[in-house]
Amino acid sequence: MKKQYWSIVLLSVLLGACDLEQTPEATTTRDAVFNSEKGLEVYSNSFYVPLTNPDYSILPTANNQVRGDEMSDFAARTQVPDFLRDGAFGPRQSSGWDWRALRNINFFIENAKPSPDVSTEAREHYLGVARFFRAMFYFDKVKRFGDVPWINKTMSIEDPDLYNNRDSRTLVMDSVLADLDYAGAHVREAADNSRSTVTRYVVYGFKSRVCLFEGTFRKYHTEYNLGGAAAKWLEEAADAAQMVMDKGGYLLNESGGPTASYRQVFISRTPVTSEVMLAAAADANLSLFNDANWYWTSATYGSRVSFTRTFINTYLLEDGTPFTDQPGHETMIFADEVKGRDKRLQQTIRMGNYTRVNAGKREVAPPVFSYTYTGYQPIKWTLDDTYYDGGTRNDNSVALLRYAEVLLNYAEARAELETITTDDWTKTVGALRRRAGITGDLTTLPTVLDDYMQTEYFSDVSNPVLMEIRRERGIELALEGLRFYDLVRWKHGELLLKVWNGLYVPALDVPMDLNEDGVMDVAFYKAMPANPVKGVTYVNVGEKINNLDNPQRLSHDTAGEITWLANVDKGEWNDKRYLYPIPETDSLMNPALGQNPGWY
Repeated sequence: MKKQYWSIVLLSVLLGACDLEQTPEATTTRDAVFNSEKGLEVYSNSFYVPLTNPDYSILPTANNQVRGDEMSDFAARTQVPDFLRDGAFGPRQSSGWDWRALRNINFFIENAKPSPDVSTEAREHYLGVARFFRAMFYFDKVKRFGDVPWINKTMSIEDPDLYNNRDSRTLVMDSVLADLDYAGAHVREAADNSRSTVTRYVVYGFKSRVCLFEGTFRKYHTEYNLGGAAAKWLEEAADAAQMVMDKGGYLLNESGGPTASYRQVFISRTPVTSEVMLAAAADANLSLFNDANWYWTSATYGSRVSFTRTFINTYLLEDGTPFTDQPGHETMIFADEVKGRDKRLQQTIRMGNYTRVNAGKREVAPPVFSYTYTGYQPIKWTLDDTYYDGGTRNDNSVALLRYAEVLLNYAEARAELETITTDDWTKTVGALRRRAGITGDLTTLPTVLDDYMQTEYFSDVSNPVLMEIRRERGIELALEGLRFYDLVRWKHGELLLKVWNGLYVPALDVPMDLNEDGVMDVAFYKAMPANPVKGVTYVNVGEKINNLDNPQRLSHDTAGEITWLANVDKGEWNDKRYLYPIPETDSLMNPALGQNPGWY
């Protein structure tokens, strides 16, 4: 990571005033960079962290990654996102139509010509890195906007193509696939322990993500009439994942046992290299930190994202059976419902014997209702020392791509193709559940469809194998920034409008011990008790607070599940939201772009 940073500093000197802004302008020569392998390496490092502004990075930043699921079906948050509210979001509020990073890449690809001073292998490696980042850039654009202009050259201000209309999704995604195939064939295999550089198997892992998205999108979004090509993309996804599984040398981290191995991947200061394929590394020497603790513990900073009970219900029991098959699960209190579950649950939320360090002393740490709206407070990305809670202090490495996702991409692609075998299941979902401490049969394909999953989530899925893979994907990859676009590709955006529900409250004015340490933690009231219990957090669930509708209520008024913002009318799901609108300023600048359906 340090080497990459100083390479970027050097490149800024080499390129001088090269303008990579929205208006294209070429002001540098190729000889200073492109006639040596070192020059190619230095330039390619600018794809990871742009010289002009890190906000234009193609890779997610650590902060963007840890909060990537704040708009998802399992996330209650401070406010309903404007994107989901009728009349609150449109072309004027849209963003993301930015092409600066692409020009930097195309400039490199155009100028990295054969040179007697650079080996063919080295040149093709760095061209592969450039084409990987171009594929990543365009994948993000297609997910967000659908049809976009395919630009594979460095444009000047006089270029007649500068104000062209958009190219078709099929042309762009075929071009993305060609870039990934070139990268897979030419990028070097060797990986560094910081996991901060693109390698051949990072390319294949990312390709499995791209192709799974496109294959399922084409399958389920029948309005595009692209279903005939869905199988091809799913085969590409499975083959790419298989390449990583067979040759990448990765393994699921199991060093901490079922109760710790999963979370180690997210809180380790150095990447868990057995599983993490690409990471946003932290480095105290370079003042590279993230603010995960601040974001996930502050009552005032961030969106106060908490899981919903509907989602928590999808975590299996330790024996591999559905939690929701238990009689009375609907009225089970928090301390009881979290027992005997998939061990990833206790590594994802505050529960049970979870503790934190405060001023050097380890203390019990139940869910804190000054942060959580539902009671299911995430810990997946946070360090267990309150020192990190105030500001940008976190020094944990943040995984951007990991082997567990590749396993799930493979399983889902094979299930969608109806070619998944018991061996496929055993080495993918079975392996993930074994790591999570789930016992029972992990080597047999499921044959029973879970009614809860079908009722609450995917009414159109009748294949028990596919349903379990979707359950597994939600649990394993929660809070890793993939959920929104999973719902998009499955065509289940309506799930984003589900009620934000929380833990079950059996009665008003009765303090609850959430972690069974003998100390009462929280009580819910409509009229504040005259003699409140010391140390208990009291939460008002009355109809009004200061003559305004109370956003936090109980589902049956004096008992029931906590509900948050149920008083806000989210309206109906509109399929236009599967794409973002073209930002107004950009469509005015180039009317040929048009607008996505429904966003006029």
